[in-house]
Amino acid sequence: MVEAPRIYVAGHRGMVGSALVRALKAQGQADIVTRTRAELDLTDQAAVRAFFSREKPDQVYLAAARVGGIHANNTFPAEFIYQNLMIAANVIDAAFQAGVKRLIFVASSCMYPRLAEQPMREEALLTGALEPTNEPYSIAKIAGLKLCSTYNRQYGESHGVDFRCITPSNLYGPGDNYNPDTSHVIPALIRRLHEAKLRNTPAVAIWGSGKAMREFLHVDDMASAGLFVMDLDKAVYAQQVPPTLGHINVGYGGDISIANVARAISDIVGFKGELVYDSTKPDGAPRKLVDSSRIKNIGWKPLVSLQRGLELAYQDFLEHNS
Repeated sequence: MVEAPRIYVAGHRGMVGSALVRALKAQGQADIVTRTRAELDLTDQAAVRAFFSREKPDQVYLAAARVGGIHANNTFPAEFIYQNLMIAANVIDAAFQAGVKRLIFVASSCMYPRLAEQPMREEALLTGALEPTNEPYSIAKIAGLKLCSTYNRQYGESHGVDFRCITPSNLYGPGDNYNPDTSHVIPALIRRLHEAKLRNTPAVAIWGSGKAMREFLHVDDMASAGLFVMDLDKAVYAQQVPPTLGHINVGYGGDISIANVARAISDIVGFKGELVYDSTKPDGAPRKLVDSSRIKNIGWKPLVSLQRGLELAYQDFLEHNS
């Protein structure tokens, strides 16, 4: 009988990490290791190494990150690059030092060039300039991806290291951050439109022109993809993701304008007022749609439609934030 793996989920209280924990429990995994930020500061190299030496996990899901929307990225660029660089470097190296063979690093589609050809294939990485509004965060995520691929390159044969990276499109869903100053577009719109409805506000201003296109993936679909990639046979994964790439896209398969997603949320929330777009504020990248053909070719597909996902996200907001 094969012994169940000991699994460490870094960032288990965040939207991504909590979705991974839910998926692991649904899969029947019982030996899941977690630590809060107060219990383990992932930017502290010595503390992270001591944790790995003591707990000895077999698998790692690296979902911990400093995240936020355009406003947060513009306001705290130094914190975004420093904290995310430190988290990636400390956890990936400590995992290697502790003998971990399999690790999943959760990256971000913002790593791709601002004007990358759409949909964005994995090969587009590092072929052009990044979106300036989130460049520090993007660079840290690229560094994490490259840490995984270079550890594989140097220690794959000698130590059996097999560190993998998934690159999801824009995520939303249960456990999202609804803080108006630091949230991404969907949770920000849910909160603002809900509060506008309660106040009978006649109009709500939305950052940007509304024309920017985004692909949104429900976080539970991302979690299912994470477990899928973790459990893939090495030969199957290597066939789809050669060492020169080092990561695999995970997306819903279609995109939508910010204006249309705002209208959809407005309908779900029940806001009857006008949506006004402030073109003096940044749009970010004009379009972000990932090519997910590689992961879909080997059997994974998303299950949560955008409409259903937005309804579930609003329910989550009402349960935890209203």
